[in-house]
Amino acid sequence: MPSHKYLSGPRLDPHPITPTTSLVELVEHTFLAYNAARLREACGLYAEKMLAEDATVGVSLTGALTPAGIGISALIPLIRAGMIDWIVSTGANLYHDAHYGLGLAMHRGNHTTSDVVLRDEGVVRIYDIFFDYDVLLSTDTFFRKMIEAPEFQRSMSSAEFHWLAGKYLREREKALGRGDQSLLSVCHQCDVPVYTSSPGDSSIGMNIAGKALFGSKLVLDPNVDVNETAAIVLDAKRSGGCSGVLLLGGGSPKNFVLQTEPQIQEVLGIEEKGHDYFLQITDARPDTGGLSGATPSEAVSWGKVDPSKLPDAVVCYVDSTIGLPILAAYALAKHAPRPLRRLYAERGRMMDQLKKLATEAGRV
Repeated sequence: MPSHKYLSGPRLDPHPITPTTSLVELVEHTFLAYNAARLREACGLYAEKMLAEDATVGVSLTGALTPAGIGISALIPLIRAGMIDWIVSTGANLYHDAHYGLGLAMHRGNHTTSDVVLRDEGVVRIYDIFFDYDVLLSTDTFFRKMIEAPEFQRSMSSAEFHWLAGKYLREREKALGRGDQSLLSVCHQCDVPVYTSSPGDSSIGMNIAGKALFGSKLVLDPNVDVNETAAIVLDAKRSGGCSGVLLLGGGSPKNFVLQTEPQIQEVLGIEEKGHDYFLQITDARPDTGGLSGATPSEAVSWGKVDPSKLPDAVVCYVDSTIGLPILAAYALAKHAPRPLRRLYAERGRMMDQLKKLATEAGRV
């Protein structure tokens, strides 16, 4: 048969699934087409390129992932293995993460159960996750008491707030005799900075606002967050490395991770080309105009993604609660742990570099 450029891809060679088929074998030999193939490509991109020694990996978290246990099952093992360097999350994911750190129970439920009945019974539902209303009240009490401490009586970045919260959650885990249950606790231990793009849009922000009514001086400063995240990405590039982003869902956290490059280029006037690796797991469509479905090629027009790296961009149209555990298991099986970058401790140095380069660019 004559050769043809459009027939140059590997021949489909499906392997039968057996009782001994491993997850890596499943991904590599049975995820051959459609969104299964995109997930195989995502696994390869993450394990083979994004986890290179010189790559800095940022992750965005959207959707109710931590209530479903994804923090414990997938994110914490990746963080411990040095495979996640910084995070932007919805506040809700971080609030519900605290339930686990506080030893509060979450239960499997039935999503068809009447919500009127659940309300009467004092049960809160997140689709098919059920928990007692007191879980919310207990978590609120924890955060309110925590932010009464003197170290919280000032303005700070959301990364500093979450690092401190992780310290308190770690102490609660120790008191309960539990291991790694809270994402924030592990991020504190590993110095992984965790930002939230909308500080007031969660029960954590609501409790901060509630305490402010009675004199609390705690303010989460989004200006610091915008500059710190840009400084992380700039440092990844200026140190001779590259920047990769793993986007779980979309929305505001996705944009906050990606806008680091426009902040560097457009606002601060520093010459840059965009993120090197773009990997998104989403169930949103691009044709509705929503951010969750915005494609890597669209991000190029904003300077968010390096146009020369589009071949290294993958979008998987699949539920994150399916895609992330497979991605995590594949990466942990295929790639050795990386040294922790501990970027939280490097924020001051990286911010100094950002300010210096912006000054040299004339953006004073």
